[in-house]
Amino acid sequence: MNSPPLNCGIGLRAPYVTELLTTLPRLAFIEVHSENYFGGGLARKQLAQVRQNYQVSIHGVGLSLGRFDALDQKHLNSLKKLIDDIDPLYVSDHLSFSNFGNAHVPDLLPVPLTNEAMAAMVRNVSKAQEITKRRFLIENPSNYVRYKLADYSEPQFLNELCQKTGCGILLDVNNIAVSAHNLGNDPREYIDAIDAKFVGEIHLAGYQINQLADGSDIIIDTHGNKVFDDVWALYEYTIAKLGKVPTLIEWDCDIPTLDILIAEAARADAIANDAIAEALAYA
Repeated sequence: MNSPPLNCGIGLRAPYVTELLTTLPRLAFIEVHSENYFGGGLARKQLAQVRQNYQVSIHGVGLSLGRFDALDQKHLNSLKKLIDDIDPLYVSDHLSFSNFGNAHVPDLLPVPLTNEAMAAMVRNVSKAQEITKRRFLIENPSNYVRYKLADYSEPQFLNELCQKTGCGILLDVNNIAVSAHNLGNDPREYIDAIDAKFVGEIHLAGYQINQLADGSDIIIDTHGNKVFDDVWALYEYTIAKLGKVPTLIEWDCDIPTLDILIAEAARADAIANDAIAEALAYA
């Protein structure tokens, strides 16, 4: 296995698999969406090949940890089998819900930041960790509206969830920037409120700006562009505050050539190294 010098990884998407296995670029780790590999077959075989050369992180998008009813046991069993086969570096999912009973929505809906939602998340995260025997990292969502009722701020909710379950945080810096713009919050205050000891991974991605009829705009978390300058600046601030954290570049639509994604990862490494050096210089 390579011993890569970089601290940033990339999300593995189907168009990259052959080139990645042929050229073996030096990357800290590869992340995959776990549900894409539940069916076995060629995809699972290729993932096993990738795992021979890279550390692999698995990132779930369908477990629906925020649901108020019980988790899908079949989904959990498939996830555990994948974890046992791949031995991933990290296991992660979202502070969100996407189904209840047999009803499913094709999106990651942010949970209301209430005591009731906390109880559901604690129950479900604890169950998922018990079944899989792995610590989960929970990703903060992108937000487009604000719930009227809340017992916590989002950072408070994540910090307490970690305290109650032993899970960690997957801090999506792009999502923080998106939510801050859409809701009128200060993204640096969000970073300041997160307990650094819980942060196990960072995500970076690109967004899309949509103009509204009233002349204002809304930012959509599409993962379909290079990382924007405001997100790079927030990432630099985050690393200066939290220290060096394993980071991943996500790109899920309008997928570019692999070299562009690798260049984004290299930029993340350079920014992180500069942020650490500057922090040490002023320590």
